Amino acid sequence: MTVLGSGMAFLDGTVVNVALPTIGRELGGGLAEQQWVLDGYLLTLSALLLAGGAAGDRYGRRRVFTSGLVLFTVASLACGLAPTGNALITARLVQGVGAAALVPGSLALIDAGIREQDRGRAVGLWAGMSGVTSALGPFIGGWLVDAVSWRWVFWINVPLAGAALIMALRHLPESRDPASRDQGRFDVVGAALITLGLAGIIYALIEGASRGWRPVTIVAAGVGITAVAAFPLVEARVAAPLLPPGLFRSRQFTGANLTTLAVYAAMGGALFLLTLQLQQSLGYSALAAGLATLPTTVIMLLASPRMGALAQRIGPRLPMTIGPLVAGAGLALMSRIVPGADYVGAVLPAVVVFGIGLAVTVTPLTTTVLAAVAEQHVGVASGANNAISRMAGLLAVAVLPLAAGVDAGPGQALGPAFSRAMLITAVVSALGGFIALASVRTATTVAPHPLPGINQACQHPCTRAFAQPGQGQASRSGIAEDLE
Repeated sequence: MTVLGSGMAFLDGTVVNVALPTIGRELGGGLAEQQWVLDGYLLTLSALLLAGGAAGDRYGRRRVFTSGLVLFTVASLACGLAPTGNALITARLVQGVGAAALVPGSLALIDAGIREQDRGRAVGLWAGMSGVTSALGPFIGGWLVDAVSWRWVFWINVPLAGAALIMALRHLPESRDPASRDQGRFDVVGAALITLGLAGIIYALIEGASRGWRPVTIVAAGVGITAVAAFPLVEARVAAPLLPPGLFRSRQFTGANLTTLAVYAAMGGALFLLTLQLQQSLGYSALAAGLATLPTTVIMLLASPRMGALAQRIGPRLPMTIGPLVAGAGLALMSRIVPGADYVGAVLPAVVVFGIGLAVTVTPLTTTVLAAVAEQHVGVASGANNAISRMAGLLAVAVLPLAAGVDAGPGQALGPAFSRAMLITAVVSALGGFIALASVRTATTVAPHPLPGINQACQHPCTRAFAQPGQGQASRSGIAEDLE
């Protein structure tokens, strides 16, 4: 049920991609409106994931998870009923709020409710299925658009969320961090700053590129930058920060999250433009565009659990280095997907190589982040990592068209800018591999003493999943060495 709940949140980050041309024709709007339909959801999701993780630790992970399910379901209904583009964007903003409660809560509930010896495999299943649902989005969206209506891209969430809610209320035990209420009031200021900061920056990037740098756009950029800059200063001073600054003293935690930023930025930007390229430049139907990326989904579904088991034996460093490089090679191959290129010769090799790279990367990346924190802070850590991954997609959708020079109206071909964009994403993905090589250790353990800003650090059970045979719990490689 937790995988189903978080899977819907990940799915809605990509399922709408192939529906964008149809939504544009029915509701009106150009590239900027298409960007907002995606980024409206990613904006509130990424901005509030930290708050969602912290709220679960403090008020109860099951309570926050089920509340998120209800809000997500109501917003999905509103998305499907939206009469205008602005109404759809507004509903997507609300949908992102609900998703922000689902994602960190689902992973924290798995960690709290699964036996220690099964947690590594359970996290691997969660990570693999989360990646699969993201990659499955274009296929499901394409089928629904062609078979029924683009509105069913959102309405399909309703029965799934209902099933997840019933199972959660019946079978999920409540869990929370007992020390969280003693650490001070909930960090409302931090949540407001990161939300305002991202909103201002994304608004400026999208609206500035499409409508010019008007005074309102410049003010939004200034407010956004100021709020983002103030966020770490506030977090260093509050008693119960959304993102404890001490986490980033660990090179392991910081490196894994920087790798997340690079890989998910490359993936988010590439999938956004690829679905537009297939439909608007190559003439694919929505279903054909979704089917075109199906090999990526199949590869991730089959390979992700195996990569989790392999990473348990050899450690996360090698797969986290190789995976982004292979994914980057797949993205570079996507630059060959231009008018006149056939599926077998251009599209298929690119999505296969890209899928292999993602499958190698996703599970070790997720488990490494969780292994870097004490058990009672797994909600904060999962919220932070998922916030970074969604933020990466948010920024990529806003920045990549501008950086590559994409300027296409509804139904218009993307032109040579698409190939430039794919090469940019290839470089960004490869950068993630080099970051992992420089920062991630072969074996990871949580530091035996507290981090500043974090109460009572202890060894996280996922740490042992990456311990080398014979090292045992006393090993002090990885994070402990970083802190000494």
